[in-house]
Amino acid sequence: MVPLEHYWPIRDNSKCRSLKFAVEWGNNNTDKAQAIGEAGSKFIHEDMDMDYIYDYMFHLLNEYAKLQRFKPTIPPNAVEYCPETMTCGVDGTQKRFMEDSLVKSPSDSNPCTLPPPYEPINLQDFLEKKANSTRQVETWEDQYWENKKRGQL
Repeated sequence: MVPLEHYWPIRDNSKCRSLKFAVEWGNNNTDKAQAIGEAGSKFIHEDMDMDYIYDYMFHLLNEYAKLQRFKPTIPPNAVEYCPETMTCGVDGTQKRFMEDSLVKSPSDSNPCTLPPPYEPINLQDFLEKKANSTRQVETWEDQYWENKKRGQL
């Protein structure tokens, strides 16, 4: 995700102040704020494919399991639950998300077929764009608070 394209960056060291500025900016730039929100939602819905997430989780758990020194066993009184059972007690959006993420059939691809990593030059470009966008927001925020302190807002 890219700041100012998919989300608004917030400073770690002054979250409340940074959030207040983000709200002010959004109220004064509603078209741009809406475009950022829509792009972020589109990214989540289209680019955060559950298959990639499951492949990553499978890979991560497999690698972690190699570090274990014990053999897991199923406890004698264990009860197996089907995925469908998990959605019985919920409704609305929560139920829809659970059903959407339910694995309905085996994957068409081999395990752990994650998208290829960035090439070093592309990764550097991405990190620079992210840093520049974040610095731009911090500059706007600093100017906003300085002007407010001077009584210009």
